[in-house]
Amino acid sequence: MLQMLTWKKIAAGVVFVSLASAVVIAQQQGPARGNHEWAPPVPQGKHHNLAATLETVQWGWLDPREKPKLVVESGDTVSIETMMHSHDKVQPGMTIEQAVDLRKANPGGGPHSMTGPIFVNGAEPGDVLEIRILRIEPKAWAVNFNLPGKDFPTIGALAAEMPEGHIKFFPIDLEKRTVEFKPGIVLDLQPFPGTFAVGIDPEEPAARKGGVKDDPLAPVSTLRPWKNGSNMDINELQEGSTIFLPVFQRGGLIWTGDSHCRQGNGEVNLTALECSYKEIRIQPIVRKDMKVSWPFIETRTHWIATGFNEDLNVAMVNATREAVDWLANQKIVPMSRYEAYGLVSMAGDCRVSQVVDVRKGVHCMIPKSIFTNLKRS
Repeated sequence: MLQMLTWKKIAAGVVFVSLASAVVIAQQQGPARGNHEWAPPVPQGKHHNLAATLETVQWGWLDPREKPKLVVESGDTVSIETMMHSHDKVQPGMTIEQAVDLRKANPGGGPHSMTGPIFVNGAEPGDVLEIRILRIEPKAWAVNFNLPGKDFPTIGALAAEMPEGHIKFFPIDLEKRTVEFKPGIVLDLQPFPGTFAVGIDPEEPAARKGGVKDDPLAPVSTLRPWKNGSNMDINELQEGSTIFLPVFQRGGLIWTGDSHCRQGNGEVNLTALECSYKEIRIQPIVRKDMKVSWPFIETRTHWIATGFNEDLNVAMVNATREAVDWLANQKIVPMSRYEAYGLVSMAGDCRVSQVVDVRKGVHCMIPKSIFTNLKRS
């Protein structure tokens, strides 16, 4: 009898270990790509495709007067193609001198090739666009470069220490979704849109195209992140995530470009693993039941507040304030603003998004796991 009990205990232990191992493996593998089963279900409408052409892609500027390239309904899905920088002029084999020339070819504008805008019926100023990123499929190559510090002394965390420019192209193993940085170093792809925007905020403080100062609808450069999103470079915005953006223009006007295949927080040398996409599939949903003042991101595991400013310290303050305000207003576990401030200090993870886009960024991540009574799918 003792021997039988012992074997039962061993068997039970084996079963427990096997189940635990299965849970660990499942956690490591994660959900199916682009899966939003953690979010409330939304009826899916029609599917649309928007190819990247010289007619559908704008170089470095967000112009609210640009004619929409696609009109969709709330809940429709859209597969968007993107270009490499400077209207696809950045191509394998180009030199750093040519990259510098392209940077100078569009004064004041960003290098980004932005596909759009997409007009969402029903989106009005004061609404929120909830945009779910469902899938990202890169094209076959990527690039990273830093501009010469001797010519661009403020672009890059170590610009003064890197007087020469450097550029390197990388073939992408699309099957393995990896890039070999050099023999002995392999990077897995973690693609996300570096620049994702809705139509411009008329009160955007940045300089407008051509130096215009008295026209609130004058085009705004894609260089700087702002309330409408734009060049946020937040690497959590991968497939399976959702971004909430305040609407400033009728129809929302969605743009995306500056496609990244991977980026470390900070994006310290100016560029990430820059690539372009065969497809970034999104689902925009018009929300008239909520308000956000700045971009807000949700993933399976975190709520993410953002903050931007030319001064990194102020960007940190802005992101912290947004995280505290969100916690103080959420209804899952009501709390005072002082409690929210303490919770961000104890459990929030505030990261430097980037330091190279003139207006620097910080994003504060609040883990969902700390909310023990959060409803799970």
